[in-house]
Amino acid sequence: MRAGKWMHMMRRWIILTFAALALTACASRNEVPVSSFGEDDDAICRANNVAVGSSEYVACRKNRDVQRNNAAAKADRAQKNLSETMVNTPYRP
Repeated sequence: MRAGKWMHMMRRWIILTFAALALTACASRNEVPVSSFGEDDDAICRANNVAVGSSEYVACRKNRDVQRNNAAAKADRAQKNLSETMVNTPYRP
């Protein structure tokens, strides 16, 4: 009888651990990275020998922002589509 109680407690801890990991992943999903490309936007825009504040530099920074926002929107749509698929697909063991 004691082993059954221990297994029940262990199963409960495993379930709680996986739930905590899932919630942590969801919470970190909304963090906005400094650069989703892993590069420094300022260094990239300065690479063509343009002065900071010039129209070319401003256009480059805006382009980088648009690319980053498009990538974030695409990831959000993919996450939403996945969650809708999971909700609408019946589970049949």
